[in-house]
Amino acid sequence: MTFSENTLAVPQQHGVLVLNKPSGPTSNRCLTAIKRLGQKKIGHAGTLDPMASGVLLLLLGQATKLSGFLLEGGMKVYEARVRLGLETATWDMEGETVQERPWEHVTDEQVTEVINSWKGDLEQIVPPYSAAKSNGTPLYRLAREGREVPVKIKTVHIFHAEVLSMDLPMITFRVKCSSGTYIRSLAHSLGMRLMCGAVLTSLVREYSHPFALSQAVSLDEVLASPQVLPQHVRPIEEALPGWPVVALDGAAARNVRNGMPQACPPDCLQEVQANGGQALLRDETGLIALARLAQDRGRPVLTVARGLWS
Repeated sequence: MTFSENTLAVPQQHGVLVLNKPSGPTSNRCLTAIKRLGQKKIGHAGTLDPMASGVLLLLLGQATKLSGFLLEGGMKVYEARVRLGLETATWDMEGETVQERPWEHVTDEQVTEVINSWKGDLEQIVPPYSAAKSNGTPLYRLAREGREVPVKIKTVHIFHAEVLSMDLPMITFRVKCSSGTYIRSLAHSLGMRLMCGAVLTSLVREYSHPFALSQAVSLDEVLASPQVLPQHVRPIEEALPGWPVVALDGAAARNVRNGMPQACPPDCLQEVQANGGQALLRDETGLIALARLAQDRGRPVLTVARGLWS
């Protein structure tokens, strides 16, 4: 993996780059590599641990304003590989070994039963080596400095979990989960339930709503040929599938840019309501705002949630 600084600058793009992050570099390092191609306005919609690979959504230009909307309720799919009989400080193979434990008592049926039980809302312990914060300090910094790391619990939602293969002590499973789920925590809890310890050995994010790994471009390809970047940037509309698009005339668009609510067209109202009261506003130049449904003196109106103009 080469991260040499490329001198070819690409004009600022506006949209989502679905990147296939390689295992090894941090998500921020991948982001910085794309930033050096002239993408000064750039963000992400959820990072991956250095060991993990797969879908990393980079938000370019006006798409940086989508982060909260993509993370809010966005389902993710992971394929994970776990090794039983080992515990590390980080709950994956990257960390220092804490202890090795016998795993030979574990059966395939027990593993399947535990993984199949991951359904619905699930409380999980946040890994001590994570970016979650305690009083403003990341937990990983507390752990690295040998300070006490508070136990933090978060509630996540598991839509589906299944065993893909087993050759004990190795297990491969797939999980569909809410944004913010720690797969390392699932591996750790599996080891606790089976009373033998377990660590995550590899992780691939196969899907990050609404994009799949099959739609991703490799970081190497973009860095080797920066001129291909624009053809891989997906429009904002693709990042928000199901959001109705409300077309505005010139006067209405000017009012929106001035922060004024606009009457929701009757023929769009039902579709906007079905999408949780959220819509995209566009004029002849393209998308200009993310909007929410509200009431103004008894009539439904669309108010600007995030403006997409410069």
